[in-house]
Amino acid sequence: MAYVQGFVIPAAAGRKDDYREMAEQAAEMFKEYGALRIVECWGVDVQPGETADFRRAVRAKDGEEIVFSFIVWPDKATCDAAAAKMEADERMTPPEDAPFSMDRMIFGGFEPLFDSDGEL
Repeated sequence: MAYVQGFVIPAAAGRKDDYREMAEQAAEMFKEYGALRIVECWGVDVQPGETADFRRAVRAKDGEEIVFSFIVWPDKATCDAAAAKMEADERMTPPEDAPFSMDRMIFGGFEPLFDSDGEL
């Protein structure tokens, strides 16, 4: 069964193209390590909630947008093996002027429960 890692991260609003470029480079590496699919989504309609929302979850600041992304792996074992390899891969080190804030990223791993396309 497939395994999905989901991420929410704040990114500088004026650096969308920089973020996309980094995402494309990272996607190549993730695929080298076995990922099947990488999707990066730039927030365009992220509404505030009354008690919780994406912006609060990552403590987004003025001038930041929300990025929602996920990586599909064949299984958790492949994801875990990739994570171990990526820890030693210098390409995983974000530059000092990265267009996002790693320390406010939230993420987790998930087993698909329902997929309307039946692909996972």
